[in-house]
Amino acid sequence: MQADIRGEKRIWMHCASLGEFEQGRPVIESLRKLYPDITIIVSFFSPSGYQIRKNYTGADHIFYLPMDSAVHARRWVELVKPNMVLWIKYDYWYYYLRELRMRKIPVLLVSPLFLPDQPFFKWYGNIHRLMLDSFHAFFVQNEESKKLLESLDIKQSVFVSGDTRFDRVIDIAEAFEPIPVIADFCGNHQVIVAGSTWEEDEEELDHYANTHPEIRFIIAPHEIEADHLKDIESLFRNTIRFSALENQYSTLNAERISMNAEVQSTVEHSASDIPRSAFSVQPNVLIVDNIGMLARLYFYADICYVGGGFGDDGVHNVLEAAVYSKPVITGPVIEKYIEVMELADAGGVVIIDNALEAESVFSRLLNNKEEYSFHGNAARNYVYARRGATEKIIRYIQENRLLTS
Repeated sequence: MQADIRGEKRIWMHCASLGEFEQGRPVIESLRKLYPDITIIVSFFSPSGYQIRKNYTGADHIFYLPMDSAVHARRWVELVKPNMVLWIKYDYWYYYLRELRMRKIPVLLVSPLFLPDQPFFKWYGNIHRLMLDSFHAFFVQNEESKKLLESLDIKQSVFVSGDTRFDRVIDIAEAFEPIPVIADFCGNHQVIVAGSTWEEDEEELDHYANTHPEIRFIIAPHEIEADHLKDIESLFRNTIRFSALENQYSTLNAERISMNAEVQSTVEHSASDIPRSAFSVQPNVLIVDNIGMLARLYFYADICYVGGGFGDDGVHNVLEAAVYSKPVITGPVIEKYIEVMELADAGGVVIIDNALEAESVFSRLLNNKEEYSFHGNAARNYVYARRGATEKIIRYIQENRLLTS
């Protein structure tokens, strides 16, 4: 890797993939505001994270992290010369962490969640426990994680700060920017947004969407390969892709601009004012064929369905939806995700086991204002009550003068 990295104060943030990047993002953006002259270097392991965020303007440099080896670690640290490192949640790399420890560079572990079945707490986990010694401080998600670290006689600073994902989704919601194309597609209809869906999720939703043309569905699949998009179109009867809808808007806007001055002076349309009758088809299912819009799409929902709950790996990020005071629906595979289980206990998430149950829940929530409000308020209250992890991490950095000494 060749790079010209400049700046006296440098922060390196490592994240496995996109989800971890979003956890670390509130921290580096807060640090940028406090220290405008710092240089921020972000590294990824996963192509999905790198490809989506390689042009992120909040960092000065974005790289893949070379594979873990003593040589790579030494060369990397000599090139980056970080004053401080943010290691997000997990993805522990032995040689890199050892190199940082040898050079006495402070490394903060941000938003980890420790569980008893992890190698750190097993008889064979010596090398994993050695990696923990590389961290200057731990900002864990819950008390259970802190107790597990204490069982290893961890002597570094351990703080129960919560999960920075809560700060991130709140930031997105409070800085919401409208998407006029989506707003017009939704119109005055009831809307169900299904995000991060897999084939198993889509097969639970298609019958309800096909038999309720009066409801607008927005499907944002986890994978947007051409074959998968075609499969979705075969399941749902009346669809349009977001890219096609955008093109229609471009055409209509061009026609509007070319209107003669007399008509233009009396008919002032904006992008969101274009009548639905202007379209040759009136689809009720919009398939989002891009990445990066999902967190804003949930704003337009009456009900949010979060995918992954019918797959082996479990449900995706429910917090992006819950922050908007919307009831969240998902499948039964949630046990890996403490926030989803807590949200379900609080009433913010409704778990369904099959398509029939999904349809029953959709119909009930769309027609029962009292029940709808209960679930929506529970979702939002849960998220906002857990705000503040980023502030605790920033305070620690300032109090320990990690960027000013």
